[in-house]
Amino acid sequence: MSVRKQFAKYVSQNVLGMIGISLYILADTFFIAKAVGSKGITALNLVLPVYSLIFAIGAMIGVGSGIRFSIARSKGEEEADSYFPNALFFGTLIGIIFMFMGILIPNKIVAFLGGDAEIIPVGTPYTRIFMTFAPCFIWNHICNAFVRNDRAPGIAMMATLFSSLFNIVMDYVLMFPFGLGMEGAALATACSPIVGVLICCTHLFSKKSQVHLKLAKPSVKKLFHSCQVGVSAFVGEISSGVITAVFNFIILALAGNVGVAAYGVVANTALVAVSMFNGVAQGSQPLVSEYYGRGDSEKVRKILGFAVKTALIFAVGIIAMIYLGTDIIVAVFNSEEDMELASYAVTGLRLYFLGFLFAGINIVGAGVLSAVESARWAFIASILRGFVAIIACAFILSYLFGMNGVWLAFPAAEFITMVVTVVALWRGVWHPVNSNGR
Repeated sequence: MSVRKQFAKYVSQNVLGMIGISLYILADTFFIAKAVGSKGITALNLVLPVYSLIFAIGAMIGVGSGIRFSIARSKGEEEADSYFPNALFFGTLIGIIFMFMGILIPNKIVAFLGGDAEIIPVGTPYTRIFMTFAPCFIWNHICNAFVRNDRAPGIAMMATLFSSLFNIVMDYVLMFPFGLGMEGAALATACSPIVGVLICCTHLFSKKSQVHLKLAKPSVKKLFHSCQVGVSAFVGEISSGVITAVFNFIILALAGNVGVAAYGVVANTALVAVSMFNGVAQGSQPLVSEYYGRGDSEKVRKILGFAVKTALIFAVGIIAMIYLGTDIIVAVFNSEEDMELASYAVTGLRLYFLGFLFAGINIVGAGVLSAVESARWAFIASILRGFVAIIACAFILSYLFGMNGVWLAFPAAEFITMVVTVVALWRGVWHPVNSNGR
C-alpha cells in the first residue's frame, strides 16, 4: 500500500473516531440545555477542565506508550511488550486518585472552578458520577492507542464511535424517560468508555494482536520515557480544559453566568473542530513512528506534508460552515431563547473559530514531533499553545477589548504558536539537527 493510501486509511478512521468523541460531548450539552437550561450548560462548562485533565492524562500515557511500543517493535526490541501493562498499571493508579476526589469533594471542585451558590447544586452530582469512573476513561485511551499502533485503526475507530453512540442514546434515555437530569447525563458519559474498552479487547485478545498483557514490574522510568513523547497528546487534550478554566474566570467577571453559558456553546462546538485535527495527528502518528523506527525519513516527511495539507483543508471548511450556520448552532443550544446569550455566542463563534486556520498546523505538528521522538520541540510547541500563549492573550486582549478580546485570544495564541511550530518542524523533521531530530 502506498504512503498516500496508508495515510488516507489511518487518518480517515481516526478523524471519524475523534468526531464521535466530540459528538457525545455536544449531545451532553444539547440534552442538558433541554432538560436543565442555561444553569446546566454553565455547570457543565465549569467542570469541563476536570474532564479534560482526565482525558489528557489518559492520552499522554496511552499515546506516549503506544509510540514507544511502535518504535521498539519496528526495531525488534524485546521491551516492546512491557509498555502496555506498564501503561495500564499507572493509568489505573492515577484514575483511582480522581475517583476518590470525585466521591469525597465534588462540591468543593465545582466551587473551586468558579461555581456559585446557584451552580454548585447543579454541578455537584454530575462531577461526582463522572469522576468516579475516571479509571475507565484512562483505560479507554490506553487501549485505543495500542490498538491503533498495532495496525488496527478500524477497530480503534469502531470502539470510539460505538462508545459515543452508546453515550448519546443513554443520554436521552436517562435524562428524559427516566427523568434523571444532570445525573443521567453524567452516568451515560461515565459508562461509555467501558463500551470502547470492550471493543478494543476484541483485538487485544485476538491472534492478530502483537500487544501482549504480560505481568511485568511497574517502571516509573518507562512511564516517564513514554510521557516525554506523549506530552503533545496531553497538551492537545488539556489545552481545551485550561482555555475553558481561564476563559470561565475572565468571562464571569465580564458577563456573569450568561457569558459562561455562551462560552459553553462556543467551547463545545469547538471540540468538534479540535477532534478533527486530533484525528489527523493521531492517525498520522503510528505511520510516522513506524517509518521513523525504520529510518525512512523521506516517508516521514511525506506524511507530514499530507497531514498539514489535510489540516488546512479542514480548517477552511470548518470556518465556512461556522459563518454560514452560526445562528442555527446557537439556537440549538439556546432552548430558553435568551437574547443576551445568543448575542455573545454568535460573536464568539465567528471570532473564536478563526484560530483554527493556525490550530490545525499546531496540533498536527506537535503530534509529528512526538512521533519522531523530538520531545524537546514537541514540548515547547505544546506548552506554548496549551498554556503560555493562550493565557497571556486571554488576559491582555480581554483587558483591552472586553468580551471580543476573549474570543480573539484563541486565534492570537494559535498564530503565535504556529510560528514556533513551523520552526520546530523545520529543525526537527525537515532538517534535523542530529539523527534523532532533537
